[in-house]
Amino acid sequence: MNALLKRVTRSDVAKEAGTSVAVVSYVINGGPRPVAEATRQRVLAAIQKTGYRPNGIAKALVSGSTHAYGLILPNIGNPFLSSVAYALQQEAFKHGQVLLPGDSGDNPLREKDLLNNLLNRQIDGLLYTSVDRHPYIDLIQASGTPCVMLDWVNAGSNVSTIRVNERIAAFKVTQHLVQHGYRDIAIICGPLDMLNTQDRLSGWRDALTQANLVVHDEWVFPTEYTRQGGYDATLQMLKGKRPRALFATNELQAFGCLRALAEQGVAVPDDIALVCFNATQQSLFNVPSLTAVRQPVDKMARMAIEILRTWDGKAQEREFEFELQIGESCGCKPRS
Repeated sequence: MNALLKRVTRSDVAKEAGTSVAVVSYVINGGPRPVAEATRQRVLAAIQKTGYRPNGIAKALVSGSTHAYGLILPNIGNPFLSSVAYALQQEAFKHGQVLLPGDSGDNPLREKDLLNNLLNRQIDGLLYTSVDRHPYIDLIQASGTPCVMLDWVNAGSNVSTIRVNERIAAFKVTQHLVQHGYRDIAIICGPLDMLNTQDRLSGWRDALTQANLVVHDEWVFPTEYTRQGGYDATLQMLKGKRPRALFATNELQAFGCLRALAEQGVAVPDDIALVCFNATQQSLFNVPSLTAVRQPVDKMARMAIEILRTWDGKAQEREFEFELQIGESCGCKPRS
């Protein structure tokens, strides 16, 4: 085997330092026996010269900690979920942990494979958003791995959760359109069989009902939570009676909607007002800037990591207040 490809071992370090493998282990692990400072410095110099890296897996078996958290998200290509992953990564790093991300691609079978893979790595904890809120709680609890769900789960699951009430958030952002005086309000939502779609659709209906407005079923446009989905749903909407305002239930749908409206010569907000859900900073820099629900991602990340760090086996449920980010797309005046 080429010497350049040979893995450096503790024996190589011991030979370079002129000492025993046991002494090298004492230096690396900080004990259990003391090592003379001069010898310790020789070992450290030998480690640097040889490029030796301690076996993290073996060390984890001894210490009982891998210093790693697992993260499973349905689609990390979604800007909102990317912002969640980034915030969690930053917070974990502050506490000496690395984050091992997994993207299930909105596929429950792939999600299960990722989950088993991470659990087999003996991670210190798991941060988890399941495809459409159907998590594999039994697998996690059987492993004894601390877990925080980043979304709503069924009551009685005995699992820690951090979340925003999406039905109330959808109600508030739709209510904002009502307060502008708009009466004909449509919705571009996700697939109707998805639980988060049902929450957001219910919030939209609640706001219209409270304002004594007609809920037009023909103005419900289910589609994928993608730019293409928003684009296609908007073109479909423009074929019929045109609403005065529109609620897109995620940011990607809103971007696709804006593209379709621009191609058809429909101005936002002059012809159709628009609001959306789960905005990121991209919405602030869009033209027009989007009025949208924003989740307090940084606060939620801090809480999620804190729950894992102080894990005592007891489930915790934390609900966070969302922010209604005011932009230009609803008809509000631009902010400086």
